[in-house]
Amino acid sequence: MVAVPRIAARAALLILPLIAAMPAEAAQPITGRWATVDGKAIVQIANCGKTLCGRIEKIVKPTPGRPQTDIKNPDPALRSKPLAGLALLTGFTDGGDLWKGSIYDPESGKTYNSKVSRNGDGTLKVQGCIMFFCKTQIWTPVR
Repeated sequence: MVAVPRIAARAALLILPLIAAMPAEAAQPITGRWATVDGKAIVQIANCGKTLCGRIEKIVKPTPGRPQTDIKNPDPALRSKPLAGLALLTGFTDGGDLWKGSIYDPESGKTYNSKVSRNGDGTLKVQGCIMFFCKTQIWTPVR
């Protein structure tokens, strides 16, 4: 009876390193052109060196009465920078089943931890998070 637990323990010692060495599943690609919520802007997600980033390609529906510059930026020197070309997503790396990086919100001038993943219907789930509280947006592909 003592031999069975020893064999099981040896088998576990042999199998665990193999499981740990298995590559993690890669996140689905998120590169391309995406319309933000309500089609306000088009964001182009592409390679930026070793990470992915997303820049505003075009403002489609400007906010009435708001200049098309980064007026909420915490750095006063950057407040006159146009929204078109502004980096919203930065430093995104493949986290297995999703992409992780940072998202900048030009409406508030704040940057949040972010998670991005593809939905089964081809849309993009974009989350900005503070600790474990996340706000989610769904972006749609632009052809």
